[in-house]
Amino acid sequence: MNSLYFTEEHQLFRESLADFLQKEVVPNIDKWEKSGTIDRFIWKKFGDMGFFGINYPEAYGGLNLDLFYTVIFLEELQKINSGGFAAAMWAHAYLAMTHLNAEGDERIKQDYLAPSILGDKIGCLCITEPFGGSDVAGMRTTAVKKGDKYVINGSKTFITNGIYSDYLVVAAKTSPELGNKGISIFLIDRDTKGVSATKLDKLGWRASDTAEIAFDNVEIPLENLMGEENKGFPYIMQHFALERLIMGINAHARSEFAIDYTLNYMSEREAFGKTINKFQALRHKMVEHVTDVEHCKLFNYATIARLDKGEYVVKEATMSKLKSTKVADETIYSCLQMLGGYGYIEEYPLARLLRDSRLGPIGGGTSEILKEILSKMIVDNKDYKPAVK
Repeated sequence: MNSLYFTEEHQLFRESLADFLQKEVVPNIDKWEKSGTIDRFIWKKFGDMGFFGINYPEAYGGLNLDLFYTVIFLEELQKINSGGFAAAMWAHAYLAMTHLNAEGDERIKQDYLAPSILGDKIGCLCITEPFGGSDVAGMRTTAVKKGDKYVINGSKTFITNGIYSDYLVVAAKTSPELGNKGISIFLIDRDTKGVSATKLDKLGWRASDTAEIAFDNVEIPLENLMGEENKGFPYIMQHFALERLIMGINAHARSEFAIDYTLNYMSEREAFGKTINKFQALRHKMVEHVTDVEHCKLFNYATIARLDKGEYVVKEATMSKLKSTKVADETIYSCLQMLGGYGYIEEYPLARLLRDSRLGPIGGGTSEILKEILSKMIVDNKDYKPAVK
């Protein structure tokens, strides 16, 4: 533990969470990976332990803790080797719930945020569309005001918790002629007429349910608008820094898991009369990966510390996701190679880890998009300001 950022209280929290995951989650992971369905009971157990309320207000049942408790939450989830399970948990707690807390009115916070913190309700965030991908401004889903209702039509895809969630936080265009300045955020109950979901079959993240969602003349009351009309794009942009940092932290944590497992394997595996951790080429390769991962981790910690103080760290968060996910893919690929043929066998953890890690440079904004965002800041000297004050 880095004493610059973590206290004794942080350490006790880490130990408690790690113990909880080993007892309550790990025995079920293989089943959930095969079924693609996470049993409902575990959400409630997470809620009872306070894990969904780490950085939310005490008024709604949260703990109002600093962001390094969130770092611990994310890191420990990566150590159980199920990117899908981890994603289901953090997509609920830090994607859907972030919008409830930031843009939801008091009714929404009482009726949705508080039960979400308790694990009684599960949420998903619906932004990406089949024809849009990382182009958030290019979304086609519309919300048309008719009397005392909004009527929503369109579709979303790659939505984590898209099948089994109880509510959806949905971005839709209320003024399509305004482009990205015409997007709004809405809350939709799962059982609302016209909402349908199709489960997607993925390469990795097998435990999580990922869906394509259709909205066919879905009617919701006007009060289900979150925040101001046509302010949805700034709201989304405002939360991207945390989302990108989450994926950067996930990346350095799964890299460390892969390295720890591989170093232990290398210390036991013998070839040509000695353990393979004595071969210089292999030793030096692992040293390179450990160095790269440590650089990412320390950068991520420093950026989280700044975000926790309220600084606007969109550039650093973008760098975090871009670099950390690239390093994770390279590290885990190498670690699998160290296991030889066993790395390709499902009984060993590296095969699943390799598949799960590959989503890192894709989800939450592709690496190509992130490079262009950074190019605008670094090459074109564009100065991004907080979207919402």
